[in-house]
Amino acid sequence: MQAQETLKIASKLVSGDRAKKHGDMFHSHDLIARFWSVYLGKTIEAHDVACLMALLKIARTQCGETNTDDYIDMAGYAAIAGELVDSGLVK
Repeated sequence: MQAQETLKIASKLVSGDRAKKHGDMFHSHDLIARFWSVYLGKTIEAHDVACLMALLKIARTQCGETNTDDYIDMAGYAAIAGELVDSGLVK
């Protein structure tokens, strides 16, 4: 798969059905951040969630069979992290 196709699919996932299915991106990442903060006993921000999820996808590339979806999801989480920063909703 070419890089442009990976990005095109990631873009559709971030703004399409997943957005409808999982709700507002900022709210979702903020809620996850609050849960992780309580669990870890330290402050985690929505932006951290997106970056950490990208790292999870990177780690998955090192385990098991090659899965194109991991790369699509990586691109999606990187885009979410960038949008969260640009939105001014995160510190």
